[in-house]
Amino acid sequence: MTTVRERARIEEVVGEHVTLKPAGVGSLKGLCPFHDDRSPSFHVRPQVGFWHCFGCGEGGDVISFLQKIDGLGFTEAVEHLAGRVGVQLQYEEGGAVRPGEEPGRRQRLLEAHRHAAAFYAEQLLTPGAAVGRQFLAERGFDRSAAEQFGVGFAPQGWDHLLRHLRSKGFTEAELTVSGLLSQGNRGVYDRFRGRLMWPIRDVTGDVVGFGARRLLEEDQGPKYLNSPDTALYKKAQVLYGIDLAKREIAKRRQVVVVEGYTDVMAAHLSGVPTAVATCGTAFGPDHARIVRRLLGDTSAGGGVQLASGASTGGEVVFTFDGDEAGQKAALRAFGEDQKFYAQTFVAVEPSGMDPCELRQEKGPDAVQALVAGRQPLFEFVIRSTLRRHDLDTVEGRVAALRASAPVVAGIRDAALRPEYGRMLAGWLGMEAETVLREVSAAARRSRDGGERGSEPGRRHPTMPGPGERPGGAGPDGAPARPRLVGPDRTDPVAKLERNALEVLLQHPGAVDAAAVDDLAPDAFTVPAFRAVHEAIRAAGGLTSAAGGSPAAWVDRVREEAALPVQPLVLELAVTPLPEDRPDAVDGYARGVVTALVDLGITRRIADLRGRLQRMDPQREVEAYQAAFADLIALESRRRALRQDA
Repeated sequence: MTTVRERARIEEVVGEHVTLKPAGVGSLKGLCPFHDDRSPSFHVRPQVGFWHCFGCGEGGDVISFLQKIDGLGFTEAVEHLAGRVGVQLQYEEGGAVRPGEEPGRRQRLLEAHRHAAAFYAEQLLTPGAAVGRQFLAERGFDRSAAEQFGVGFAPQGWDHLLRHLRSKGFTEAELTVSGLLSQGNRGVYDRFRGRLMWPIRDVTGDVVGFGARRLLEEDQGPKYLNSPDTALYKKAQVLYGIDLAKREIAKRRQVVVVEGYTDVMAAHLSGVPTAVATCGTAFGPDHARIVRRLLGDTSAGGGVQLASGASTGGEVVFTFDGDEAGQKAALRAFGEDQKFYAQTFVAVEPSGMDPCELRQEKGPDAVQALVAGRQPLFEFVIRSTLRRHDLDTVEGRVAALRASAPVVAGIRDAALRPEYGRMLAGWLGMEAETVLREVSAAARRSRDGGERGSEPGRRHPTMPGPGERPGGAGPDGAPARPRLVGPDRTDPVAKLERNALEVLLQHPGAVDAAAVDDLAPDAFTVPAFRAVHEAIRAAGGLTSAAGGSPAAWVDRVREEAALPVQPLVLELAVTPLPEDRPDAVDGYARGVVTALVDLGITRRIADLRGRLQRMDPQREVEAYQAAFADLIALESRRRALRQDA
C-alpha cells in the first residue's frame, strides 16, 4: 500500500477531476469536488502526498481521494492505483474483504468493459457491420474518426460478447453485474445486439458503460440504448467525451454541451475540442459539478459579461435544436445556471441543424461559427418567454412582463440584473422604471417564498456542514467523527503556533531539529495545537524526520495523533505557507520556529521572575541562586536567539 501511495502522483490523480492551480510554494488549489465550493478551498500538497479542503474539512491521501470521488472501497482504490502505476499486489490470506464482494471487483468490471470495447471496435471492421460503417460514412465519419472515439459494433446474435468475455476468464455473474449482459427467462444474453456502439469513459479514461444506436428495422428497442446504472456507471454523473475534452476545457475555460454522441464527434473533428454530451438524460446538478471542477469555476462574480456576449471568465455553452424541445431544454439549463460562476450561453442553429448535421451540410467552419455566435442564456430564455405572448396588445405586453420579470430577478449576478431589466424594457417597448419595479417586486416575492438572509452556497454558522446531520450525526445518521474546536485566528499567539506547526510538518529539514525537540510540552498554549505537538513528539520528534520523505513524516505524525486530531494534522500539512518565494521558504521556516522558541523562553523568563519575587533570598539561598542562574541563562539564550534572527 505504501509503495502504491508513493508512486501514484496525487496531483495527477486529483487533476483528472479538479482543475488545480498554483497556490504558493509546493501547493495547488482548486474547487472541492465534495461540496458546492464557491471559491478554491481544496488544496493539494504533492510533496507530502495529501489533500485537504478548508471548506468542508475533508482530507486524506491519494487513496482516500479515489475512495470518495469514485465511491470505491479501500481495496478497490488501492487496486486501481496499483494498476495505474504498475505495482503488483499480493493478498494476505484472511485479509479483510467487504461482505459479498471479491477483492478487485471494480477492477474486474473495468477490465470486462475494456475487453468489450476492444471487441466491439474489432467487430466494426467485419462484413456484418456494413450497416454501421454506412451510418458513420453518411454522417461524414471515416475509419480514423471511429478509431479516435472507439466506435464499435455489437454483432447480431445472443451471445457473441458473452462467449468472447468467457474466453477472457470472466464469469456470467460478473458480466451480469457489469450491465454487459441481460437476464432473461432462458438465461443471460448480450445486452447490445446489432447496434453501433460508443464506449462511455469516465474522466480518467476508463470505459464504464456504452451507448448503442439502433440500426436495423427488426430491432424493436429504443433508438438509443445505454448501459444500465451499475457500480461503474451512473448516467446522471457521466458526460460523454469528458476524457477527450478535459484538458482543453481546463485550458480554454470553456465547455460546450451538445446533445448526442455524433454531435460530440462532429464538434471535436471541427475544431471544438471542448464538446461533451449527457448520456440519455438531461443536464443536471451532478453534470454541473463535473463541469465546474474542470473549468476551475472560481470567479466570485461569474466573470464580466460584455456587450458582445463574451465573458472574461469561463463559459458553458449549451447547443440545442431550434425546435420547441430545444427551447425547453434551454429553459432547464437556465435552472442549472445557478450552479455556475462561469457565464452560460446558448448556441442554436436557426434552421434547427445539430452540430453533426451542420458539419455535413456546411463544413467544420460552420460548427465553429455556431459556438462563436453563442447567445447569453439569460437573453435566450427571456426572448423565448416573450415569444409566448402577443406583444402587439397592452394585455400581452403586461403578461409578458409578469412572466419575464422573475427570470431577470433570478439572475445570480447582481450587476447583470439591471442591464437585462433595461433590455427587457426595450424588447417590450415599456419604460425602464416600470420594468425594473416589476423585477424588484419579483425578487421580493422570491425571497419571501424562501429562506431570508441565506446566501446560496454559504454555510450558516448554526447549520450542519457537508455530510453532517443535525445533532452531530454524520452521513446515514452515524455519529460524526469528533473534531477539535479551532482557535481564534485573530489571536497572534495562536497564529504563530499554527504557522510553526505548518513548518514542522511541511519543512522539517529547514529548522534546527534539536531546538524544536527541546521545546517543552507546554510550548503550545492552544489545546488543539498542543495535541499536534504531542503527536510530533510521539513520532520521534523532528530529529527522526531527517533523511525521510515529507510524506512519510506526516504519515507518522498522523498515525500517532489521537483520532480527533488527525484531520488537523492533515490540514496543517497541506495549508499553503504565507511565503510564496521558493528561495525564501527556509528562511521563513527558521524565522517562525525561532519566534516560537523565543515565545517559550519569554514565558519561562516571566515564570522565573515571578518565582524569584515570591522567594526569600535570605532563607532560600540555594534555591534562589539556582533560579537566578536559570534566569540569567534563559535571558542570555534569548538574547543570542534574537541576535541570530
